[in-house]
Amino acid sequence: MARFLKKNEASLHRTPGSVIFVGNQKVAQAKVTVMDYDQGNLCELELKEVAEGKRFMNTDTATWINVDGVHDTDLIMEIGRSYELHPLILEDIVHTGQRPKVEEYDDCIFLVVKMLRFDRDQEKVTGEQLSMVLGRSFLLTFQEQPGDTFEPVRERIRRQKGRIRGEGVDYLAYALLDTVVDNYIFIIEQLGEKVEELEEEVLFSPSQAVLEKITHYKREMNYMRKAVRPFKELTQQLNFLDSELISDKTDPFLKDMQGLALQSVEIIDTYREMLFDYMNIYNTGVSNKLNEIMKVLTIFSAIFIPLTFIAGIYGTNFEYFPELHYKYSYFVFWAVLLLVAGVMIRFFKRRGWL
Repeated sequence: MARFLKKNEASLHRTPGSVIFVGNQKVAQAKVTVMDYDQGNLCELELKEVAEGKRFMNTDTATWINVDGVHDTDLIMEIGRSYELHPLILEDIVHTGQRPKVEEYDDCIFLVVKMLRFDRDQEKVTGEQLSMVLGRSFLLTFQEQPGDTFEPVRERIRRQKGRIRGEGVDYLAYALLDTVVDNYIFIIEQLGEKVEELEEEVLFSPSQAVLEKITHYKREMNYMRKAVRPFKELTQQLNFLDSELISDKTDPFLKDMQGLALQSVEIIDTYREMLFDYMNIYNTGVSNKLNEIMKVLTIFSAIFIPLTFIAGIYGTNFEYFPELHYKYSYFVFWAVLLLVAGVMIRFFKRRGWL
């Protein structure tokens, strides 16, 4: 499946709101976990049935329900019925090719972002869709596969670090989004180091391998840009969103996250420009090398053209030819050739062509 666009033949000619999975199944079985907490209490468990989570609805505590695996459409639809989610939200959750966005509904806010991972061995960026539904007292998150991206947030909840246990689910949503953008910056730094290391290779030893590296890093930066640039737009929309679900105390944190998103986009654009410059430098170096080769070949051709002319004349089979039977004519012939070649080489050097 293409990295930049998810095929959606399965959803063609279907009515809007149809819950049809589009993407690659990344886990064998979906898993639902719950973290319900306030300043003094924490309940963390894995749900066997969606109905078990109903007891956390409409409580004064903050409830975070996370689903790993969005291929199970029956499970997604059951969660949608339990929390009265709009059919379009369910459709977007299972369609993993969504563009990052934020949408406001009557009783919730729906967000879609891309979480990125960096494979150090292959030097390749991979992504998955993260869908979030922010309600009054609950936050639903849907991931394509389990991962440790949000584990630091879970540890802060477990150990009561920071202010997260004393805030609502809107602050929890911010904390998760902040983790996503921090991971963007971390991956950009990892790729950026590789890009900067290319400079000396491009300048001093341009080769086909260097060209392949430039092309590879350009592709990875473009893939990251496809996720990070819409995320910056999403943070701007969140800051302008006038919703009761986001408290005034969370607004400064959202503004700070917007700055990080903007910084991420700027760094990506900087590295993309560097890679374009590397490509131009590589092409210029190859052209200069080719020009040097052509110059040498042209000089050789220019030297041998008159010599070939002279040799052609003296190689003709005339019966009567000046100095044809002269004893030293062969040495005179070579002297003339060397004299002509020497004069031309000296002329080329004086003109700076050699």
